[in-house]
Amino acid sequence: MSTTSTQREGAGEGAGPGPGAGPRTGATAVPGRAGGHRPALRGLLTGVAVTLVAAAGALVAVGCFLGLYVRPTSDDWCAAWKSRDLGVLGITSDFYSTQNGRVTNAFLSGIIYGDGLAGIKILPTAIVVTFTVGLVLLGCAFVRLLGARARMTTVLALTACALAVQAVVYYAGTRSYQVLLWAPATISHTIPSVIGVWALLLGIRTVREPRAPVRAAGFAAAFVIAFALGTLSEPFALVSGLLAVGVGLLALPRLKLARTWHPFTWCVIWCSGLVCGLIVLYTSPGARWRRAQQPARESMLSPGELKATFRDWLQMWDSVTGQWAYLAAAAVGVLLGLVAGLRGPALAQWTRRRADVPRPVLVAVLLLPVPVVALGSFAVVLGLRSGYGPSGWTYARTWTNYLVPMELALCAYGALLGDWAGRFAARRRHATAAVPATAVAAGALTLAALAALVPNLQQLTTTTVRRSVAWDAQNARIRSEVARGATDVGYRPLYIGSLAEPFFTTDYERDWVADCMTQWYGITRIHRL
Repeated sequence: MSTTSTQREGAGEGAGPGPGAGPRTGATAVPGRAGGHRPALRGLLTGVAVTLVAAAGALVAVGCFLGLYVRPTSDDWCAAWKSRDLGVLGITSDFYSTQNGRVTNAFLSGIIYGDGLAGIKILPTAIVVTFTVGLVLLGCAFVRLLGARARMTTVLALTACALAVQAVVYYAGTRSYQVLLWAPATISHTIPSVIGVWALLLGIRTVREPRAPVRAAGFAAAFVIAFALGTLSEPFALVSGLLAVGVGLLALPRLKLARTWHPFTWCVIWCSGLVCGLIVLYTSPGARWRRAQQPARESMLSPGELKATFRDWLQMWDSVTGQWAYLAAAAVGVLLGLVAGLRGPALAQWTRRRADVPRPVLVAVLLLPVPVVALGSFAVVLGLRSGYGPSGWTYARTWTNYLVPMELALCAYGALLGDWAGRFAARRRHATAAVPATAVAAGALTLAALAALVPNLQQLTTTTVRRSVAWDAQNARIRSEVARGATDVGYRPLYIGSLAEPFFTTDYERDWVADCMTQWYGITRIHRL
């Protein structure tokens, strides 16, 4: 994507000094991009970036704060007592043998629940901090492809992008509580995206590493991480595998986008790790047991099932496209592109190295996110329908696996658009106010999109805090009764986030939530209050 931008600079604008240089003799300084107007423009862009960091940061910070009010529900009860009684290795073995085969998922659960309920309270903050840092570092690599340097204004714009993307991913969907606050879902569907961003940073560093031993270590780490992800989240494994296949094909040296086989090798190793992880998961005794619990149905690749999956896929995208707040990623990306436009001379060496890349290859790079998101989302729906039946597509916590790549792609497209718009205005003397106006418009659209998330966040805050107060009171009562020797205690379901609570079924023998809850408290039975 960025290759196109840089190549155009080398071809059409490389005859003179870069945008950061002073005007040549006899040339006219371009208002707003050089000369005396440049400091004022940089100040405006910095102000807009700071405003967006504060706005998006405030929304994300509320989610971190709400982590302190998270209390167990649904799968929490099972993971909590198994981690306490069996330990990290015990719960990992249990998942492999009797649950679903997701050994990495179980290992992380054992760590997070290993110290009682403290882990689920700090997990949202850990996710946000790790995700933000990873996205900013990834953004720095992206703006370098645009010929920019990671100066203060650039870092601020990147931070605004990272926080805005997270805000819409966490709060724009229909299952906000599950995406950020409910540990079982974040382990399966949010943490994989965080790991994926850091793995991508590792991949960039590995393919550029000149020392063979260090590069070999990077390849080995890629296999291990991919294997772990294959046994952590099947939806993310499918989406990241599609991306790796696309990048690997475009990175073939004969296409001249990559000069060595290192990028292609990294993608092959990544896909190999994913496949090995999925094989271990699929062939595990736990996965076989889980499949045996599903009612008999026709193959998910049969014409009837594919048609039904396509219908569910359209319904899912109707829900996603109906939330216009997702456009915040593109709007804040435009601001990043404008900031990247305030750069020094273009990287001439990089430009010359890419000058012979065929245009179809550059177009394929630019459009790669489209088939990855489209096919990845279809694969997610296909898996959901296979595992949960006709209503599976409504399990919106799994949408995070393709929504994160979609939001990052929108942000990148916005950045390319902003960079192009800034350079287009710079070539026209009568477009003095175009760049400032674009910056203000991008900032205003981003703020409007973030403001649209506030009502959902307010409701999430109220529901989470109220439930925590009620849960603490009920927990204290149950603990008191158990201490007096009670083995059958009363429980009032406290529903949140469309998740199961004890008594979700009239058949107590099949009430797995109640069973896990009794294990947690060390009693034999509960009854409804």
